Amino acid sequence: MLAVKMSEGGRVVIPAELREQLQFKQGDQLLMEVKNGALVVTSKAQRIAQMRDEICAAMPPVEAGRSLADELIAERRAEAAKEEAEASNRELNNAHLRT
Repeated sequence: MLAVKMSEGGRVVIPAELREQLQFKQGDQLLMEVKNGALVVTSKAQRIAQMRDEICAAMPPVEAGRSLADELIAERRAEAAKEEAEASNRELNNAHLRT
């Protein structure tokens, strides 16, 4: 455990040894939160990776070769075709009622 001093304005320098272990680089955005009374510091990139892993773990597995994007496009095209057919039927019914 390393000890550091807080300077004016609440500034704290993260020792080089810890920066290296945590792979913090100059210019990285760091996120800070209090957990169980302790200050936890992570990089924004690390937090995004953690969130991505959590989301992937919560999602059902996708079969190899299956494209969810292609399935969504196919669904949307089928819905559009159905809507077009319904609109055509309405137009035909309206035309039939006018005659």
